[in-house]
Amino acid sequence: MTERYGWQWYGQARPPFAVEPGPGQESVWDFPRPPRVETDGRLVEVVSGDVQLARSKVAMRLLETASPPTFYVLPEDVNFAELARCGGSSSCEWKGQASYWSLRGSERPVAWSYDRPKSGFEALTGAIAFYPSRVQCFVAGERVEAQPGDFYGGWITRELVGPFKGEPGTSGW
Repeated sequence: MTERYGWQWYGQARPPFAVEPGPGQESVWDFPRPPRVETDGRLVEVVSGDVQLARSKVAMRLLETASPPTFYVLPEDVNFAELARCGGSSSCEWKGQASYWSLRGSERPVAWSYDRPKSGFEALTGAIAFYPSRVQCFVAGERVEAQPGDFYGGWITRELVGPFKGEPGTSGW
């Protein structure tokens, strides 16, 4: 499988260049591949300007080797009055076919979701993941930093150490 996808790391061992986590931190190099979905009970908020797009205390984190977690907000905690489906789609070998969401009146995607995720990822059905590079995202009051690269939607918080996938030359991670 490494040759097919170009991956070198699967979360079994940290590479020599990985940052050692300190107390209260976690390394993205300890996250698994294939990814794992877990519930996160911290307050997750997403805003655009002064408009709240999502607010939840039961979000899910998708954890995958080399990437900061992607947070998914359950549909009942999303303000769909401010969002509209927009063009485009992408495919993930683990999760399936994603569709995109924009702010009403715009075509630039700010979020994505899986209507029919693949087996093992059913918990993500209809949940919305937001790009922290395009809207403001917060975990427990901390504004998150966007994962490098425009394609990825990982949320970097103080508790994470990398380096993180997304920079040039990291596609094989």
